[in-house]
Amino acid sequence: MQKNPVQNKKTLFLNPPSWQGFDGGAGSRYQAKREIRSFWYPTWLAQPAALVEGSRLVDAPPDGLSVDDVLKIARDYELVVIHTSSPTLHGDAMLAEAIKNQSPDTAVGFVGAHAAVLPEETLGASEAIDFVCRKEFDFTCKELAEGKPLESVDGVSYRREGKFVHNQERQLIQSFDDLPSVMDVYKRDLTVENYVIGYLKYPYVSHYTGRGCPAQCTFCLWPQTVGGHKYRAKSADAVYREMAHAKSLFPQVQEFFFDDDTFTAYPVRTREIAVKLGQLGIMWSCNARANVSYETLKVMRDNGLRLLLVGYESGNQKILDNIKKGVRLEQAREFTKNCKKLGIAIHGTFILGLPGETHQTIRETIEYAKEIDPFSLQVSLAAPYPGTELYKQAKENNWFSGPVELTDARGQQTAVLQYDGLDRDQIFEYVEKFYKSYYFRPRPIARILWTMLQDAHVMQRRLREGLEFFQFMRSRKGEPLAAS
Repeated sequence: MQKNPVQNKKTLFLNPPSWQGFDGGAGSRYQAKREIRSFWYPTWLAQPAALVEGSRLVDAPPDGLSVDDVLKIARDYELVVIHTSSPTLHGDAMLAEAIKNQSPDTAVGFVGAHAAVLPEETLGASEAIDFVCRKEFDFTCKELAEGKPLESVDGVSYRREGKFVHNQERQLIQSFDDLPSVMDVYKRDLTVENYVIGYLKYPYVSHYTGRGCPAQCTFCLWPQTVGGHKYRAKSADAVYREMAHAKSLFPQVQEFFFDDDTFTAYPVRTREIAVKLGQLGIMWSCNARANVSYETLKVMRDNGLRLLLVGYESGNQKILDNIKKGVRLEQAREFTKNCKKLGIAIHGTFILGLPGETHQTIRETIEYAKEIDPFSLQVSLAAPYPGTELYKQAKENNWFSGPVELTDARGQQTAVLQYDGLDRDQIFEYVEKFYKSYYFRPRPIARILWTMLQDAHVMQRRLREGLEFFQFMRSRKGEPLAAS
């Protein structure tokens, strides 16, 4: 006899509202409001949404939805899965309470890196949180949506009779080829024009072809909390099929971004995928470490690669060693030269306040950034998220300068680490000095002006971003923002 299909609970996957312009953890490695309007796709929620038939994904921040807007939507659902993060847990718990107040029978669960490593703290944030999902939560959510009792679902933590219960861990996903594409969820539930990243073409689409990263960087969030250090990924054929589908779904998209922690981890796979993407004729970019060979870079460039997002982090080798970066400065220099030779743009990211930081190492990093001269860059503050080795080191060495508040009252990054001879306020102030020292030079100014002169839409966008950037820098000093 044919089995009756499972009747799923009506399920809502929610990236909740918080501060205006805040990019939360459902797709972003750094949960904070950025220098210019920036939103990544909520891929961590899109994948379970693709597994649960009849579900809906709501991404409140880029859609500009308020708490009241979200409550109106949530009223119609039996199960609400909220992606939380360390900076937003308190506000997310208040939202869970509001959902329960209007619909007491609605089950509310929390997912995300913070919930994965601190399940009891997350549950303790509010009695309105019925459960949290640890580690990879895709199939955990699927089973809960199918109505399985909490006691029989791996990877779940919850309360029973006043005590916390932690079911056994769920095995990590191994066969990514078998997962349904997130692209259909994007098409159904999201508005691609609401997503923007300053260094990517507009509009863009980002997603993962796999999870996990073999690198051991002590600060990196996803591999240490959810994805693990083994890179588990789709085959080149599966990536081709998904991107062909994406191209047909989103003819307006100008660029696709592969947001895998290290898309270039396995060069043979990278080259195989690149050749297949070349057959599709799409423009694409990805994350990369600064150690990709010239041969691989050339294959990528010849098949549509435009830009690499590269975490340089520091211009001091001792700091790179301290954070287990696994890349030498000379490697990074050679890699950068090769990219420029091939015409591949680089958006470089740097972090201030990592272990071993001094006034001198910060000056070295600024000079290093000017020397290698990526097309654009981003400067972040060291963010020791719970579950990372950096967080553990900070606790053990008393590097925290006070309460661990990773964002301020506006949702902007704060400096929470300090060292002998270098306090948190000084680290914080170096961010603006870094930006000014780098961008207020003839070469970066000429690059920006050249791109503006090539395209009127780019000119309009860059002018808006420039205004946002200076307003952001003013707000970091506590000055009120002008009305937008």
